[in-house]
Amino acid sequence: MNRDHVDAQQAAFNAHRGDPGDRPVMRARFEHNGSPRYLLYAIKRFGFDHHHGFHLDVDLVTDELESGMETIRHRLDAGDTDLVDTDYLSVARERAAGANVVAVHPYGRTVGGLVAPDDTDIGGLADLSGHRIGVTRRLDKNWILTRAACREYHDFDPAETVTLVEADSRDDLTRLIRDGEVDAGFQFWPLVPELTRTGPYVEVFPVADLVQRLAGTDRKLPIAVFLTGESYLDDHPEAVRGFAAAARDGVDRLLADDDLWIEVGDRLMRTDDPDVTRSIRDGWRDMVVRDWDAGSVDGMYRLFDHLKSVAGADALGVDGIPEGTLQPNP
Repeated sequence: MNRDHVDAQQAAFNAHRGDPGDRPVMRARFEHNGSPRYLLYAIKRFGFDHHHGFHLDVDLVTDELESGMETIRHRLDAGDTDLVDTDYLSVARERAAGANVVAVHPYGRTVGGLVAPDDTDIGGLADLSGHRIGVTRRLDKNWILTRAACREYHDFDPAETVTLVEADSRDDLTRLIRDGEVDAGFQFWPLVPELTRTGPYVEVFPVADLVQRLAGTDRKLPIAVFLTGESYLDDHPEAVRGFAAAARDGVDRLLADDDLWIEVGDRLMRTDDPDVTRSIRDGWRDMVVRDWDAGSVDGMYRLFDHLKSVAGADALGVDGIPEGTLQPNP
């Protein structure tokens, strides 16, 4: 991790921090290399938070924190943070373990892709066996979805046939791929272009294709969600609803405004390559989910049930989605 880069990104947010006045404050803590920061920047850049009656306070953290047991979701449950993001499987896992957290708005189909050197002999799911495969952690959603797909379509579980290497962070996973310490790695989608556009690497397959195939629907399902603590939702429901409205405004702006992405690339990305910036922009637009409803939640339950039936509760880390986890109308 380059600390100067993190500090530069934080300075870009601080330039639009503003004065909350008498508005309720929502403290957002997000990873410095996670794609939600593009949406949060749009919200702050255009004042959508104040327009919708709350003040969004953004601080960036490192994903090394996310990999430890002292997770930002635990901090959220303890009242130190009001807004984070993660995949809904992790929300279910945390809530089942007793965390008073709730998903209140979708983010998107935030999965990654399997990246390997150009000369790889891995052509798809069926070729994973016998290789060293890198992941950020064993419960990474990309790995869970891949296990489910291999069991469903190829009658084997790669957990039994590959050597899995846990990198602990996305930056460390990139290093493992570049240093050849793994044969391929499941990298988060915004970091895939940094590898494939700047070095001798190829995306073997996008995990988003597995999501849709396993879900059996063309409807884009949100894998990642924004979540808050139940106590914050109880105390500031207007701020949570305001965030949902501000997020929709931010998505609309990022979908339509190419010039904004040039600014985002300059201030929030580690690349000065316009091709990489455009690739991330196009990937983000394909990934993001603007809103959700009861039908979306039903689809998320169906996908969970399918993953459980194929990969098992042990692979998911949770037996079911606890009641109240997903709230499309908080």
